[in-house]
Amino acid sequence: MEKLIAQGKIRRWGVSNLGYADMQELWQLPGGNQCATNQVLYHLGSRGIEYDLLPWCQQQQMPVMAYSPLAQAGRLRNGLLKNAVVNEIAHVQQNAAALEVELSSAELAMLDKAYPAPKGKTALDMV
Repeated sequence: MEKLIAQGKIRRWGVSNLGYADMQELWQLPGGNQCATNQVLYHLGSRGIEYDLLPWCQQQQMPVMAYSPLAQAGRLRNGLLKNAVVNEIAHVQQNAAALEVELSSAELAMLDKAYPAPKGKTALDMV
């Protein structure tokens, strides 16, 4: 990567689906700490990165790029659309413009309760 940067062929580079241990290993390689982002699966039903990977990336000031943030509209669709908390929020805000929607602390807390963050290390989810 360093060679490609030196040749002007790329400016930044990133990785996909690297877990916490993988990122720590990458950081030890020459130029590994120049990684611009890690793209990982992240949505309400897949919050495993919150245990160790996300805090570590935040500590390194490295953005995390979520893929499938809406769970591909299938994996969670049945449970999500049947969840009274989610439906209540959706009903109240159904006419709001997408860019103007801001969830309150109480609404975010309800979502956290319905889809809790992991209490321990989990395997990195992938699609």
